[in-house]
Amino acid sequence: MENYVIVYDISDDKRRNKIFKVLKNFATPVQYSVFEAKLHPTDVVELKYKLWNLMNTKEDSIFFYRQCSSCVGKVERMGIPVFIYGEADIIF
Repeated sequence: MENYVIVYDISDDKRRNKIFKVLKNFATPVQYSVFEAKLHPTDVVELKYKLWNLMNTKEDSIFFYRQCSSCVGKVERMGIPVFIYGEADIIF
């Protein structure tokens, strides 16, 4: 499993909603356009494929920031706690 911070800037409301729904199946929303995820490499490929087919590459952007295990342990959160989907979590 690898840790990611995924951020997006989608110009169209309809596309943004579709992309949000796809991301929510793979990651935890932590801000309006920011997600955190623990993903298997095959899940990363699947997620990128789905997002690529929804986005307009001339207007939209999506960034995947992979975090090393050392960096993940140094993340500081303030305010409302957020629980990131983990390896043992089952999502229906």
